[in-house]
Amino acid sequence: MDTQNSTSTATVKSKSSLKSSLANFFSDVYDVYRFIVRFFKEAFVPPYEFQELLKQCYEVGVRSLLLISVTGFIVGLIFTKQSRPSLLQFGATSWIPSLVSIAIMRALAPLVTALISAGRVGSSIGAELGSMRVTEQIDAMEVSGTKPFKYLVCIRVLATTIAIPVLAIFNGLVSMLGGYLNVAVNEGTSFSTYVQQFFQPLAFIDFESSIIKSMVFGFTIGIVGTYKGWNSSSGTAGVGKAANSAVVTAMFLVFIEEVIIVQITGWFR
Repeated sequence: MDTQNSTSTATVKSKSSLKSSLANFFSDVYDVYRFIVRFFKEAFVPPYEFQELLKQCYEVGVRSLLLISVTGFIVGLIFTKQSRPSLLQFGATSWIPSLVSIAIMRALAPLVTALISAGRVGSSIGAELGSMRVTEQIDAMEVSGTKPFKYLVCIRVLATTIAIPVLAIFNGLVSMLGGYLNVAVNEGTSFSTYVQQFFQPLAFIDFESSIIKSMVFGFTIGIVGTYKGWNSSSGTAGVGKAANSAVVTAMFLVFIEEVIIVQITGWFR
């Protein structure tokens, strides 16, 4: 009898815990929805903070150039080096530039840029806003009559949405140079011939989809980073949690968006 009662109690607790988890999940989804709606309501109405937007674009874009350059060059070099033995078996090494261009411009450049930015920019935004939240700087700005959401959130999301597509294009070009280094050493291909073969298989939709994809990735990284930092709590421990959660969540969403956008692009291709 006692065993049945304990089993029944455990079942009730399990159901209660499941309901509580579902309630918390949908509550979080609703909070994110309200956060995004608030962004669109405040981002495109005056006053416009152009100076702050340029500053944040500089922080997101220019300060990431070195990391993006090194990563892009290595990606192009390694991808070309790994592809060559397989194509060599079929005597198709002349296809290497085309293969590299399709892989990099369609997928690797936007994805690698977004993942690097999620780690560097997303964590930075989450930690910065989280620190301002736990030290009550945001509360002080609200009391003083300013609009901290527009200044702290909207500007950063717009900056990531603008800067990350530019970084992705730059990453693709640097990856092209990395691929050329390997092709020039092994095949003796001239740079003009390599560039011609690199861009030959690409269509306008490839560049268009990459730019749109990068803008979606940038918006996601900005929204996730600002949301986690804006809603940070629990003191200094919450700042670290917000930064870590911003990176993990942004990367997870970037992979999901990659799958969805690739599928949609395939319908139009």
